[in-house]
Amino acid sequence: MSTEPRPRAGFWATLRAVLWSFAGVRKRHDYQSDASSLDPKAVIVAGIIGGVIFVLSIVAFVRFVVGV
Repeated sequence: MSTEPRPRAGFWATLRAVLWSFAGVRKRHDYQSDASSLDPKAVIVAGIIGGVIFVLSIVAFVRFVVGV
């Protein structure tokens, strides 16, 4: 068993993991890999960004459909 820390995931890997979690589709291996390499602060920031993008897309879609 090695004691060296695993490298931290970059911003795009974190954002991709958060977006996959929004969809609710993750393999167990991918989840375990993410859990050991993602920085909690980066996950929170990516979650907020993803949530804002999600809400703004719904608002834009509704405005498009209603024609406002």
